[in-house]
Amino acid sequence: MKKEIYRNNERGSSNLNWLKSKFSFSFANYYNPNKMGFGALRVLNDDIISPGKGFGDHPHDNMEIITIVTEGELEHKDSTGSKGVIKAGDVQVMSAGSGIVHSEFNHSKTKEVKLFQLWIESKKEDIEPRYDQKKFDIGKNNLTLVVSGEKSKNNLYIHQDAKILLGKFEKKEVEYKFNKNNGVYVFVIDGSLIVNNEKLEERDAIGITKTNKIEIKTDSKSYFMVIEVPCFE
Repeated sequence: MKKEIYRNNERGSSNLNWLKSKFSFSFANYYNPNKMGFGALRVLNDDIISPGKGFGDHPHDNMEIITIVTEGELEHKDSTGSKGVIKAGDVQVMSAGSGIVHSEFNHSKTKEVKLFQLWIESKKEDIEPRYDQKKFDIGKNNLTLVVSGEKSKNNLYIHQDAKILLGKFEKKEVEYKFNKNNGVYVFVIDGSLIVNNEKLEERDAIGITKTNKIEIKTDSKSYFMVIEVPCFE
């Protein structure tokens, strides 16, 4: 088993007044050659967008883009004609494929929107772009699958052999098993965790490869992401 700890205070950062961001991996003007991603996971940004502000039309291609809103509302429009408002508890997926242009704005004129955005490499290039979103009820002490490379009415689909699970736990121990050719990146949104005997505080993360299971322990209220992606070493 191989594991690497990613501490909150080691993340990159940006403050554009209307946008405050923390970068788990190299992004925009933040570059760290030792933090170029985790397997097929290339971006994990932690954003706060001011009321009424956002990103105008901009392009993407050949990437699976996942947005998880934790507070507020994010308005989305894209060149496929899709549009919607992503609210707290919602998850959005956008397969950029052969090319898509979209915009993202804080839907509120008075409140901030807080979100995580992940980019995962697509399994195949130049697929037809698509968009989807879904509201999830994250039950207590249960890992909820929100994104998967397997089509199901219970989760959102992406074009990659990957999974994203969300968990809200109190005092609990859970074992997560996964494909031995994949790796798992666990990110703490709130609270703290012990993952394979490593203590993680809020916004810390751990990447684990060369095994097929991890042990997660919580001793208080915790909210976290489990991201399983192909890893090639």
